[in-house]
Amino acid sequence: MTDKLDSATAYNDRGMERAEIEDFAGAIADYTAAIALDPDYAEAYYNRAYDRSEIEDYVGAIDDYNKVIELVPDAAPAYFNRGLAKAKLGDAEGANTDCEYAKGLGL
Repeated sequence: MTDKLDSATAYNDRGMERAEIEDFAGAIADYTAAIALDPDYAEAYYNRAYDRSEIEDYVGAIDDYNKVIELVPDAAPAYFNRGLAKAKLGDAEGANTDCEYAKGLGL
């Protein structure tokens, strides 16, 4: 699965397939390739953030969730998952703030 793909969507889709079989390193590489092709592709940032959390890269996950929120300010799942990542890093106040905000957005 190292073929060069022709679109950000194709890389994102392959990344999701890799994540399903727990190839998180491969998935993250694909999301990164998608982002390189389309720096405003919020779904690729979200997917990369989620998979970074799966490998306990919570700082990287938070960075990606921040970008999702920048691109899509009402993305409740990004706030919620960023809150979970903050909790894993011991930032209880930040975690509570994010999770409450996500609830206010209807999550």
